[in-house]
Amino acid sequence: MPNCFRPPPAAMIFALLLGVPTPTTAPTLAAQSFKMALTGDAIITRKLSAYDEPEFLEMIQLVRAADVAFTNLEVLLHDYEPYPAHESGGTWMRADPELVDELVWAGFDMVSLANNHTGDYGVEGMRLTRHYVERAGLVHAGVGESLAEAREAKFLEISGSRVALVSVASTFTDHSRAGKTRGDMPARPGLSPLRHERTWIVTAEQMQRLLDLFSDLGRRPRLQDDRSRVLGTWFEIGGEPGMRSTPNQGDVEEIAAVVSNASRLSQYTIVSLHGHESSGANSNPADFMVAFAHAMMDAGADVVVGHGPHVLRGIEIYRGKPIFYSLGDFMFQNETLLRLPADNYEPYDLEADSHVADFNDARYDTDRRGFPANREIWESVIAVPSWEGDELTELTLHPIDLGFGAPRWERGRPKQANAELARKIIDDLVSRSERFGTEIAFENGVGRVVLK
Repeated sequence: MPNCFRPPPAAMIFALLLGVPTPTTAPTLAAQSFKMALTGDAIITRKLSAYDEPEFLEMIQLVRAADVAFTNLEVLLHDYEPYPAHESGGTWMRADPELVDELVWAGFDMVSLANNHTGDYGVEGMRLTRHYVERAGLVHAGVGESLAEAREAKFLEISGSRVALVSVASTFTDHSRAGKTRGDMPARPGLSPLRHERTWIVTAEQMQRLLDLFSDLGRRPRLQDDRSRVLGTWFEIGGEPGMRSTPNQGDVEEIAAVVSNASRLSQYTIVSLHGHESSGANSNPADFMVAFAHAMMDAGADVVVGHGPHVLRGIEIYRGKPIFYSLGDFMFQNETLLRLPADNYEPYDLEADSHVADFNDARYDTDRRGFPANREIWESVIAVPSWEGDELTELTLHPIDLGFGAPRWERGRPKQANAELARKIIDDLVSRSERFGTEIAFENGVGRVVLK
């Protein structure tokens, strides 16, 4: 019969001789608390650290108190070394490179760089922005020298944890989309794209009118299985007229693979989606965004944070984890750019001696239309999810006021919202989250998602 006796290890013998108690089982480690501060778009063209109002500093402290803080950097950092591209994301966005240090001052750790302004100043503008962000010590994701690099997750090392960031954009200029290589030529630098396809649902009568119209123009589209492609857009005979959108399956699979990998190399994985597309009202995310967010959660993401439409969208708790379809704006200082290219002035027939303020007056009809006239552009929240290990234990929403109606030199900088505005902002989120089955309570000026 084999000898089953195994002598105790030397460490245990010494512990017994010295009277040190020895555990019979390995100790159970308590789940570690972890807090995030998540914000939407940061279009920063002015300093933050110059201000000291209590409602501003209290908001900054909220960001600083988090274990990790995230924003979408929707402006390029350079000294006008690159020329403006032939097409922009609406306005050619640029800020002084030292303003990235203001984000660090405010407490941010991670930024996404994939958005519709990534290509405003071409590849060089993207590279310079990345350079200054890295020099400031911020972790970034969403751009690269190839599609593979733009897709990949980047990691933040924190005492006791590790956080991954994956960044993509569904709204982008075509020239800013990163590409692949077959090895015979360099890859195209740019951002990580999420493409999508739209299908317009029409009645049979509407489809017939559409076919007749193009037939009269000498170009009758083909109708197959109640579907027809016209000028690159699908039309389909169905029930209630409207628009349906679906994400590009190849893009979803590539990004999901990155997320799956990141989720196994970090404790928390954040997926950032910059997209302007909507379903009806601007406050409703497009169908493809919902499908994409669910796919990312299924792949292992812990948070999906959306931004881009400059308004708040609803919140969904999916598989116990949060999806923010848009956190609106954190900073919106697009009116105080130092310079604009000629391309911005030409549509408004402005003369050669016109400047940025003249452009603003023409574009916004002296604040009577566009962004300055839309109150919800200037209302947002900082989302603060709290975790105990892998479990989401609390999700608070802290309303912020970006200064609707204030002068241009002042508006766009966030502060804590007063009680009346805070209630209005949370009420908006309550109604926009109903379709996702999410309940939000308003307590002491803060929204609190009811976790079930």
